[in-house]
Amino acid sequence: MYNKRRNNIFKTMNDNSAMLLFSGNERKMSADASYPFYVNNNFYYLTGINQSEVALLLIKGKHSKITYLFLDETSELEAKWNGSGLTYSEASKISGVDIKYLKPYKEFENILSTYFIPSRRNQIGVIDTLFLDLERDSFEDEKQISHHFAERVLSHYYNIDIKDCFDSIALLRMIKDDHEIELTKKAIAITKEGINALMKKAKPGINEYNLEAEFNYVLDNNNVKPSFDTIAAAGKNATVLHYVSNDTMINDNELILFDLGVRYQQYCSDISRTFPVNGKFTKRQKEIYEIVLNCNKKTIEWLHPGVSFQEFLDYGRNLLIEGCKKIGLIKEDDEINKYYYHGLGHFLGLDVHDVGYYSNRFESGIIITVEPGLYIEEEGIGIRIEDDILITDNGCINLSKDIIKEVDEIEAFMKK
Repeated sequence: MYNKRRNNIFKTMNDNSAMLLFSGNERKMSADASYPFYVNNNFYYLTGINQSEVALLLIKGKHSKITYLFLDETSELEAKWNGSGLTYSEASKISGVDIKYLKPYKEFENILSTYFIPSRRNQIGVIDTLFLDLERDSFEDEKQISHHFAERVLSHYYNIDIKDCFDSIALLRMIKDDHEIELTKKAIAITKEGINALMKKAKPGINEYNLEAEFNYVLDNNNVKPSFDTIAAAGKNATVLHYVSNDTMINDNELILFDLGVRYQQYCSDISRTFPVNGKFTKRQKEIYEIVLNCNKKTIEWLHPGVSFQEFLDYGRNLLIEGCKKIGLIKEDDEINKYYYHGLGHFLGLDVHDVGYYSNRFESGIIITVEPGLYIEEEGIGIRIEDDILITDNGCINLSKDIIKEVDEIEAFMKK
């Protein structure tokens, strides 16, 4: 699988070029403590390896190509302190890289440099282009390993052309293969288990974090982590999109909005569900909820390949406008901005907000969320319903369809 992915990325490279990707390093927090390590997902996508201080080097000549993997095997003493990392044999088995091309991590620079110098010609030839993952959202973003290495290369080899490979990998990652889809389904299944657990424990008078704890208990039992900070927002808190304090007492007759997910073997779920903490919707809550649910369901039914992202946004927004006008919440279309102030969805995969190009029309194999919402601060009502959707040649498949969201299903489940 990883060989196939690397072959696809080789096709995007010009002859006499190299691509270097880093897994990343642990970052110091303070004293002798480090932040939890998180692997670079572009590196992971092409290797399947989740370990710090590993590098992947792809070399492409006119008639041949070589793949190197650089990592350090753990010493006996290091293993006693921190546990064992991957052996060369294990890394080769996971990644599919021939074991004869596994080298110590610190050697990547010297080996790469041999392809830069004309006097050291080999069966590949001299490399004149180096691709690095140079993703940055702004000038202010902190420089990563690849940015520093680009500067180092340019200071030594003036003939090398540095190019960004992020776009090429992102285009590949947009389309999920069967393996990726199955891992996403597993993440969603655990999410469903967690949602059912917290719904069973919901009742007035407990705290938001009590219900979050029920979800986390399920995740711990499945040996997985949340894919992002859980949102557990009751009452007025649910009108704040990224509320994560989760420390407010839940009152009777309040709705609670959960936006949560699971990371399973690096693949993410992202689900939102809203329900009454006492198990019974009020008439007004149900009225607003049904508008959001109608938008969620109709958008999922409508989704298909060839749709543009703007068409997707407009379709959902117009459904919410129609519903809000019908109940008299708004009179003019642009008044919806007071009660709906986010997009309808995003790509999902190795990242919760996965890489991809919203300028492209949807293709079969894309996983996207559908998450309409309405937020009426003056009434203390915030509702969002989010599902994870796979675009297929024949329309789409709701991967999270088994997580209940109908009013009668929610009330029946909580009553039981």
